[in-house]
Amino acid sequence: MALRAEKRAGAFLTALLVSPALFAQQSFQYQAWHGHSRPPHIRKAGDFGTLTIDATGVSFQETHTGKPKNSHTWHWSYQDIEQLKVERKSLTVLTYKDNRWKFGADREYHFGLRSGKTFEDACGFLGARLDQRFVAAIAAGPAATSWEIPVKHLVRFGGDQGVLQVGAGEIVYNSAQKNESRTWRDEDIDNISSSGPFQLTITTFERAKLDYGSLKQFNFELKQRLDEARYNDLWLRLNQSKGLKILSSY
Repeated sequence: MALRAEKRAGAFLTALLVSPALFAQQSFQYQAWHGHSRPPHIRKAGDFGTLTIDATGVSFQETHTGKPKNSHTWHWSYQDIEQLKVERKSLTVLTYKDNRWKFGADREYHFGLRSGKTFEDACGFLGARLDQRFVAAIAAGPAATSWEIPVKHLVRFGGDQGVLQVGAGEIVYNSAQKNESRTWRDEDIDNISSSGPFQLTITTFERAKLDYGSLKQFNFELKQRLDEARYNDLWLRLNQSKGLKILSSY
């Protein structure tokens, strides 16, 4: 069975596939806040600083107003990042370091932008370095859409609605809800499965504490019937990309 190859375009998706060597001299800087629960407008000035993304890794230098010893300065090389999740206005670095206050769970560092900028310009740069450890919580629609279907993304309590778009080498979930969108390259997906023409599950390499094997599953209720041939072609493409050999003759 032959799969149709379509030409890709678009800066975001093209950049995700470009060799990291081409980005060697590139650097991105953002004025950002760090923390967990408090929104930026009520944070103290010391929580703000400069977030830098470059060839050496991800760094944060706090701009403090108090004593220098109270400021935060962090640097993570790419090999020390377990997962990096990028949303339009926020970035989360999951490290291998244990958090003793959370019974040894891996420590996370959260950053949010202060200005009108977004992290979208750095997505290609980061994706080229972090492979499956990079999570793009941004809908970058494929330049050539093979097919799309309206869906409801089911979560533990309720869900959100949007459109699932399938391109030549990526699947995009474009959600109407903030920060629920995803852009998955084929290599970001472990598998897909379906219990019927109105249901689809995409299992990704995104970290999930409560899911089997720490792989995050996205369960979709389909608003239109998914053609069996489309599902089979997609399943075959994703598994062939992982080295699955299809027996064509006995």
